[in-house]
Amino acid sequence: MIREIIGYGFIIFGIAFDFFGALGLVRLPDVYNRLQAATKCVTFGSAGILFGVFIIEGFASGGLKALVCMIFILLTSPVAAHAISRAAYRSGVKPAKETVVDLYADELKGSEKDESTKA
Repeated sequence: MIREIIGYGFIIFGIAFDFFGALGLVRLPDVYNRLQAATKCVTFGSAGILFGVFIIEGFASGGLKALVCMIFILLTSPVAAHAISRAAYRSGVKPAKETVVDLYADELKGSEKDESTKA
């Protein structure tokens, strides 16, 4: 009984995070902000749902599958988001006007300088 209440609490928590992530995908101005909403909110939302399933199911087959999927999502989602944002920046997608910090600009200038000295 207590295990189910805690598990459903995690599932509701995960659904709320997924909802806010979907809202961020619609409302945020550029690809980088949308990617952050998708990465952070949806990753934690999915992890919350899967952890809730694990708590409810325990170490049965369904619970272990949920735990493995949760770990896989937590490990791969940030790496994929970083690769997508870096590819978007290198292909010329500009950040929104409201963007204050642009750490990729310095890195891109440094890599262009290295490539020009090699040629």
